[in-house]
Amino acid sequence: MSFAPLLLLVVAVAPLLADDELAKVKEQELEDVREQISDLKQSMDKAAENRDRLTGELQKAEVAIAEKRMRLKDLERDRAFTEKRRAELDTAVAEREAELDSESELLGAQLRAAYMSGDQERLKLLLNQQDPATLGRLMTYYSYLNEHRSDNIKTVTARIRELAELRSQVAAEEARLTSIAKERYAELTELNGAQEQRQTLLASLKERIADEGRAIDRLVSQEKDLARLIAELTSILSDYPISSEEPFAAHKGRLTWPVVGTLLHDYGQPRAGGQLKWNGVVLTAPRGQEVRVVYHGRIAFADWLAGMGLLVIVDHGDGYMSLYGYNETILKNAGDWVAPGDVIATVGDSGGQPQSALYFEIRRNKQTVNPRQWVTRRPGG
Repeated sequence: MSFAPLLLLVVAVAPLLADDELAKVKEQELEDVREQISDLKQSMDKAAENRDRLTGELQKAEVAIAEKRMRLKDLERDRAFTEKRRAELDTAVAEREAELDSESELLGAQLRAAYMSGDQERLKLLLNQQDPATLGRLMTYYSYLNEHRSDNIKTVTARIRELAELRSQVAAEEARLTSIAKERYAELTELNGAQEQRQTLLASLKERIADEGRAIDRLVSQEKDLARLIAELTSILSDYPISSEEPFAAHKGRLTWPVVGTLLHDYGQPRAGGQLKWNGVVLTAPRGQEVRVVYHGRIAFADWLAGMGLLVIVDHGDGYMSLYGYNETILKNAGDWVAPGDVIATVGDSGGQPQSALYFEIRRNKQTVNPRQWVTRRPGG
């Protein structure tokens, strides 16, 4: 299905559309693209599962692990925010308590002074004073004093109410922290279960591959799946060209590596006993380290693929794509725009990898190129 006629129609009527209407059209286009990519992914999943049931189960286990890790990160952010909020409330409570103590002390002093002077003080003044002007000033003074006492009483009452409200908020935040702790424990329990299931599946896969002697066939099938995915994505996205101030090719040799890592496998190195070669590079890095995109583009794919695990593919236009595999989590969705240095994923060991690492690849017109000729700068350098 081609969307070229739709795009021409959008261009023709754009001046007549309000901004919000044009935005709705663009959003619908994006949803159409996402739906096509989703259909493609389901088709590939079905084909892979027909070849190998264990691979399908591995996908489910690793996707579940990624979801649990994302949930744990959300809970950690929520916990940090709640603890900060509780600390702010504790500070506010301390300040209100200090103010209440000060106001209460002042009010107490006034009440003690009033008690010592006696209830008949103003009556004595009325009887003893001969000068009306002096009497007037004294009466005004006592009027101000009583007003001040009344204001102090109102202030003390307000402080008590504020303290009660703040303490109620503190209690609510503490209850929230308790709830987060329970959720975190439950997520960790489920995560451990998913990881144990993954280890069992990996052991079964390893045993099966060894028994059948099909390790190379398996890798060849995975490379074919990736090549098919790239070809289909190129076709789907052909109606949505990417334009930027400088094309991707203009930055050859000036791009920044997506992670700080150690080279484990280099482009073109023999693989699987020399019968295959690496189409990209593998960089070992700590689990959870941020993976950053190398250049402007649009997320073309963000999902699990056999052999690649959690994979992100970025379309940079003019036939160029960059691939980021083995991720622990994916932080972008298909259709999202990205700029150089944007975080798109975190390092992991998905796809059945034995250690945490990033698989990084660059393609031009569906053909692989040596990433080391394009990417030379260290992150932060």
